[in-house]
Amino acid sequence: MAAAAIDDPKPPHTPVLLSRILDAVAPVQGVWLDGTFGAGGYTRGLLDAGAETVIAVDRDPLAFEMAADWAAAYGARLVKQPGVFSKMDEYAQDLDGVVLDLGVSSMQLDQPERGFSFLRDGPLDMRMSQSGVSATDIVNRATEEMLADILYHYGEERASRRIARAITREREAAPITTTARLAQIVEGCLPRPKPGQSHPATRSFQAIRIAVNDEYGELFQGLMAAERALKPGGKLAVVTFHSVEDRMVKRFMTARAGAGGKANRFAPETETAAPAFTLASRKAIVADEAEVAANPRARSAKLRVALRTDAPAGAVASRDIGMPLVEGVL
Repeated sequence: MAAAAIDDPKPPHTPVLLSRILDAVAPVQGVWLDGTFGAGGYTRGLLDAGAETVIAVDRDPLAFEMAADWAAAYGARLVKQPGVFSKMDEYAQDLDGVVLDLGVSSMQLDQPERGFSFLRDGPLDMRMSQSGVSATDIVNRATEEMLADILYHYGEERASRRIARAITREREAAPITTTARLAQIVEGCLPRPKPGQSHPATRSFQAIRIAVNDEYGELFQGLMAAERALKPGGKLAVVTFHSVEDRMVKRFMTARAGAGGKANRFAPETETAAPAFTLASRKAIVADEAEVAANPRARSAKLRVALRTDAPAGAVASRDIGMPLVEGVL
């Protein structure tokens, strides 16, 4: 039976695909891990839907501070775990479910001082953990070739070389330290967008953010950690927002479900390991028109769900799930 929802006069944000997740993993029970706590939308949804406990993981120390006004109402049912979801199997075992909402949170985008958004001027930072190498470091210290690789592989930016060349030229005049200046440089390299098209700096900011936070490495390690942490019958639900992330999740789930097929039909039969997952659906779950109208961020969101079997945990190579890799990022 679902627990009674705890009212909050000021809900922090609208979680993308929350109702679709709860439907896909019903019944919600036992111990869950929310690997991307953020503003807490998924954690609250799981607790209200019947989860006995949710272990909330986030590398951003501000996330738990901002949740203080409502988290206490859940008492011991909400366990705050600072850290990264790639280490979830160190935080817990025999989980009934894991949920991941990839990418930057609206909470971070709305704070200019965090440096994630090109729509609000602020210091060029982009660090989710608020420590380590920043976007300023990468933009001002990476070679032109490395910048081009980051923009192309992490942001799928076709004009990567042109933008990298402009960045290295401009930083010779003065270091690039603000989001507004970087956005202006990128805009100067691209055609003016047509009505309805995204901002010209979207892909570049995405790529640099991914490099700063090693998001693809975190996702790769996190998917394997989830396989180790889930109990038989446990559910893995992952929400992605762009094609590279979705490809990685899809290929991981397909490979670990033993549904990838043979690369060469003429190759001899070989013994394969027992599938570690079964697929809840071969197709991604997307938002309906009503949710997109209410929350435009849901337009690009895709949800994939898999169920853990009782087979021993294994591993998969990063190249086999299409993980982009840029060598030597600062």
